[in-house]
Amino acid sequence: MHGDGVFFQAFVYLAAAVLSVPLAKRLGLGSVLGYLIAGAAIGPHVLGLVGAEGEDVMHFAEFGVVMMLFLIGLELEPRRLWRLRGPILGLGGLQVVVTALALAGIALAVGQPWRVALTIGLVLSLSSTAMVLQTLAEKQLMKTDAGQSSFSVLLFQDIAVIPMLALLPLLAAPGTGHGADGHDAAHAASALETWLAGLPPWGKTLVVLGAVALVIAAGRFLTRPLFRIIAGTHLRELFTATALLLVIGIALLMTAVGVSPALGTFLAGVVLAGSEYRHELEAEIEPFKGLLLGLFFISVGASVDFPLIAGAPGMVAGIVVGLVGVKLLILLALAWIFRMSLDQGLLFAFALAQGGEFAFVLISFALQNEILGVAVSAPLIAAVAVSMATTPLLLVLAERFVLPRLGTRESEQAADTIDEENAVIIAGFSGFGNTVGRLLRAQGVEATVLDHDSDRVDLVRSLGLKVFYGDATRVDLLHAAGADSARLLVAALDEPADNLRLVEAARKHFPQLEILCRARDRADAYDLLELGVDHVYREHLDTALRVGVDALRLLGRRAYQSTRAAHAFRCHDEDALLELARMRGDRRRYISVARERIRLLESSLRAETALDAEERDAGWDVESLQREFGGDQAV
Repeated sequence: MHGDGVFFQAFVYLAAAVLSVPLAKRLGLGSVLGYLIAGAAIGPHVLGLVGAEGEDVMHFAEFGVVMMLFLIGLELEPRRLWRLRGPILGLGGLQVVVTALALAGIALAVGQPWRVALTIGLVLSLSSTAMVLQTLAEKQLMKTDAGQSSFSVLLFQDIAVIPMLALLPLLAAPGTGHGADGHDAAHAASALETWLAGLPPWGKTLVVLGAVALVIAAGRFLTRPLFRIIAGTHLRELFTATALLLVIGIALLMTAVGVSPALGTFLAGVVLAGSEYRHELEAEIEPFKGLLLGLFFISVGASVDFPLIAGAPGMVAGIVVGLVGVKLLILLALAWIFRMSLDQGLLFAFALAQGGEFAFVLISFALQNEILGVAVSAPLIAAVAVSMATTPLLLVLAERFVLPRLGTRESEQAADTIDEENAVIIAGFSGFGNTVGRLLRAQGVEATVLDHDSDRVDLVRSLGLKVFYGDATRVDLLHAAGADSARLLVAALDEPADNLRLVEAARKHFPQLEILCRARDRADAYDLLELGVDHVYREHLDTALRVGVDALRLLGRRAYQSTRAAHAFRCHDEDALLELARMRGDRRRYISVARERIRLLESSLRAETALDAEERDAGWDVESLQREFGGDQAV
């Protein structure tokens, strides 16, 4: 039962996502695996709720990858991208070349002709941009060395698809060409069969360079006045339509000149990274990206050919194990060559050890050029889909079983024996925890300090401060540190995920502890508030407000007015944090309330600034100080 109506198909896809993703998240498997399970369940080989139209849905859903790369580009300033040129060209180039040659060698060894073997190597050398980036983002690993290196490799792979599409026709056996049905090949070979086909190579190059220059020039000089005009209408739906128009237009232009649309929109995002409308673009595109990526993952799950796997389980399993195993070894070697730490190298290798979505395009193109036959391409497609589905599982395996045993040298070092108990325990002694600890010590309050960075522990000890080495997220270490009798726990670990684990352990095993927790940003603060932490401290808030106060003073405002404004801002922002934490799952309502909060704050502060100067001449009057500062608890 496939259903002919668009609404029925939409209902099936949405229902599958709504039922599967929360369950997968609750089991700690991540949303990507939930989408894959949903797709496999509704696919033609299980429940049969979707059928042949799944391939068309896949092509539509691939636009989610395009939007994802546009949003990634918005986060990257050109200077930062230039700093990544080494990893992109060096690490990414080596990964593609070495992996393609290694897999081609294996294909040759099992009896495939050299043309087929090289094609298989090129196809399987790519990893899944959508799977990897979405999974790393969910786990908050994108800013780590492993996340940045993975992004660099994936970006190079997306670029490499273009020369691969140009190379594959040259690998066709003499006398062969495109399949009889040229229409079917049009999608896979769209980068070649365009209006550029009649131009000489130098002409095509000029057109491509011209299109790229057009995107850059439009991004720098045309989009700002355009968005200013659109924003002036105060119609949110028009801004959304303009953002979509921009992304779709660039994708069409890049496709027309034979360039990957994902690469083109990424470039546009980088150009717009410095625009004042960057955040509005992110807010408008993000929901569409999320839905289309979810649809893409469901389509991948639905494309898994279970009858083929059941008919030849050994062959498909062998391809998957061989692909993942070879990629793991090569990626680990590259991580060592590029001097990643062991834990980051393991994350990097486990993240990229799978096939990619562009493999489907390349395999289809190779079929049309009669380089691969159905007997070879069918198990390859099944193996790539299965390997993509293993990505979240591989990262879970790495985090839960491999890294605890093969992590950094610091994790292998035995924890110190703790020989004191204090009313305060400080977990993490970097800049944040260090400042808290020194202030307490200066006031005669001793704290038991735990830190998991052996280099930092050695440095702090050399300065005459007492620090114990150990992982504060371990319950046994907290027991040894006197958490049963302590009054306060200051959670100041560097990684937000570590602070969350520490808080969960402390609330479960030491409920009497009052927890004061460091948060990197609002998202971290929301997570901590959901765990019931009453004292959450965003690490940059007070510093930013101090800068604002000094800026106002340097502009001629009175010190007390500037300080009162900062205090009012802080109180308002903390109230907004508590309110918005309850609705962050509803993005539309969240944005609406956040905008209203911003408007109320600005109007309130402007109204106070506009008060008659004589009413404010009292300056630091006792009554206002008692009203504003008395009994107020910093959060």
